[in-house]
Amino acid sequence: MRPPIDGGTILLTGASSGIGVEMANILAPRARTLILVARRVDRLEHLAQGLRERFPTLEVAVEPCDLGAPADVERLVDRVHGKHGTIDVLINNAGMGDVGLFELTDFAKLKTMIDVNIIGLTLLTRRFLPAMLSQARGGILNVSSGFGLTYMPGLATYAATKHYATCFSEALRIELAGTGVVVSQLCPGPVPTEFNDIAGDPFDQKLPKFMEVSATTCAEVAIAKFSQGRAIIIPGFIPWLATTIGARTPRWLLRIAYAWMGPMMRKRSRPR
Repeated sequence: MRPPIDGGTILLTGASSGIGVEMANILAPRARTLILVARRVDRLEHLAQGLRERFPTLEVAVEPCDLGAPADVERLVDRVHGKHGTIDVLINNAGMGDVGLFELTDFAKLKTMIDVNIIGLTLLTRRFLPAMLSQARGGILNVSSGFGLTYMPGLATYAATKHYATCFSEALRIELAGTGVVVSQLCPGPVPTEFNDIAGDPFDQKLPKFMEVSATTCAEVAIAKFSQGRAIIIPGFIPWLATTIGARTPRWLLRIAYAWMGPMMRKRSRPR
């Protein structure tokens, strides 16, 4: 089963930067209507204008929304239904991260992350799914993370939100089997974007470049595999290998492997 990307109406969250921008550029020549959602209206307008110039037959809509505020998400859904009717494809790309020892993190930031990564994703899916089911066609791509399949110290809450996205996507995919609606999830490894700046790095631990996959490559692989109806998408061989090993390693062995990290993080952690 494949999502109705070609000639369809696609709503893309987190479209103002990083993987979202690259997805918009890849989807533009295929979609009939592309609805761009994020908080930063100026960036959305700039992206939309460029897409309209390159693809004159494409309808591009800019819909600002704070996905961490459920009331704002409800208003977004109402606007989209009023202006565009049923959407064919929902891409829940918006997300944020946080790195650090749990007791040192800012709770307000953690709450916002939970609201965006879990509540926003769930609410959008819940509101748009019934119309997809009524027309027996649709596609949902949820952006999880490699940490949706494993975990690591210093990412307790972030990884937990991505485990939610992964479990939610897996269960929903099975629930929707035979309905004409396909659910896929993207589980990227390290991608150099603004996401990393927002997440922060109080440990000064930089990953080697060979672990990274560019936002362009990540988006290209994501849309290509989503178009095929793939269940889980992990761009890049090294991230795929690392994520697969982490996901298949018994928890007791991971606890042993990570035992040194807690004390090291406490020594190296800087005030935030």
